Amino acid sequence: MKSDDKKFLADLFRAAIEAADPENALRAHLPSQPRGRTVVIGAGKGAAQLAAAFERLWRGPLEGVVVTRYGYAAPCTRIRVLEASHPVPDAAGLQATDALFEAVRDLTEDDLVVALICGGGSALLPSPPGQLTLEEEVLFNQTLLASGAPISVMNAIRKQVSGIKGGRLAAACHPAKVVTLVVSDVPGDDPAQVASGPTIPDTTDRALARNLVKTWGIALPARVAAWLEGNEGLAPLPGDPVFTRNEVRVIASANLSLEAAAARAASLGVPAVILSDSIEGEARDVARVHAAIAREVAGRGRPFSRPVVILSGGETTVTIKGGGKGGRNTEFLLSLALAADGIGFSAIAADTDGIDGSEDNAGAFADGQSMARLRNLGCDPSALLADNDAWTAFHHLGDLFVPGPTGTNVNDFRAILIR
Repeated sequence: MKSDDKKFLADLFRAAIEAADPENALRAHLPSQPRGRTVVIGAGKGAAQLAAAFERLWRGPLEGVVVTRYGYAAPCTRIRVLEASHPVPDAAGLQATDALFEAVRDLTEDDLVVALICGGGSALLPSPPGQLTLEEEVLFNQTLLASGAPISVMNAIRKQVSGIKGGRLAAACHPAKVVTLVVSDVPGDDPAQVASGPTIPDTTDRALARNLVKTWGIALPARVAAWLEGNEGLAPLPGDPVFTRNEVRVIASANLSLEAAAARAASLGVPAVILSDSIEGEARDVARVHAAIAREVAGRGRPFSRPVVILSGGETTVTIKGGGKGGRNTEFLLSLALAADGIGFSAIAADTDGIDGSEDNAGAFADGQSMARLRNLGCDPSALLADNDAWTAFHHLGDLFVPGPTGTNVNDFRAILIR
C-alpha cells in the first residue's frame, strides 16, 4: 500500500479515537455532588482510563474500584484498578466482581454511585449464578463467542446466566442513586447492551434467552442449559423501584467517532460518506457487501463519486470453524481484499480499543494488490480465510495495524479509500 494512503487511513482512525477521549466524553456529563459518599465502579477495556479522567475532573471526595483487561490499566490515586482476562473470564475477574459488590455495600440514599461502563465488561465480570462454577461460565462464554451470534444475542443470553449483569449490580447499590456513564460499543447504542448492562435493567427474560439459544443453534454446557430452564435468580425488570432514581447517559459512541473521522477526511481534501455506525453480521459477509460498493465506485463512479472514503462501524461476528489467529476486523479485511482483488482501493479495519481478537493488533491495512502480494509469498488467501487465520495473512504482508491500547472502545472502525 502507498505510504500516503496508509498515513491517511491511520489519521482517520486517530480522529475517531480522539472523539471518544475519556476526559472529553466525561466533562459534559458529570453528575451533581451528593450529600454523602461518591463511589465509582466500572468495567470494560477502557474503564481505567475513564476512572483516571473522572479523578481529574471530580472536585469532591471519591472512592471506588474498576476492572479492566490485563495491560490496560491507567494510574489512579483514589479509585482502585483491577485487571482480569478478556475475552475469556478468569479467577481475577471473579475477584473483581466481588470487589465491585463490596464497594457498594451499606450505601444510603444520600450516596452516589457513578458507574463507568464500556465494552469488554461482559467477560471481565464473571459471576456464575447458583451452583454454576467459573469453569462452566468460561466454557459458556467460549461457546457464545464461537457461535457467530451477534453481540445483542450473546448479551441477552449472558444476562440470564449471571449474578451481576442485567442490572443486578445497580440493584445492589440501592438505596443510593446510580448514574451510569456509558461508552457504547454496540450497534444502535443501547446502553443496556454494553458490557451486558451490569447497572442497567433490561426487558430480556429467561424465555427469550432460551428461544435465542435454539434459534442460533448454540450448544450450551448442560448445567448452564438447565439453569436457563429454571426461574432462580431472575434479573430485575426496569420497573423495579430500586431503579427509580437512577440515570443513564451514553457519553461516547461509534456515531460520534465516525462523524469525527469524516470531518478529518474532509479537512484533508477527501469527501467522506458514512454507511452506518451499526452494521452487524458475519465479518466475511459484511466485507463482501463493502467490496461490492467499492467496485461500483471504482468502476462506475456510483453511488459515490471519486475520490471518496467510505466509513462504517458496528460490530461484526466470526463463526469460528478453523484454527487460525485473528479477529473480526482482520477477517473482514481479508475477505474484503479477496472480493475486491485488483481494484484501486486502500482500506483499514480496526477495533477502536486497540486490540482485535487475541493478538496485539487493532486490525490491518489492505489494498487492491494485497492478495497478489500474498500469493507471491506462497500463501493461499482463500485457505487462510477458511481457517480464520487473517492475522497470519497480514503478518506476512507486514500490514498489521498495532496502535496499542487506546483507552476507549466504540466498536469497529472501517475506512475504504478510493482515489
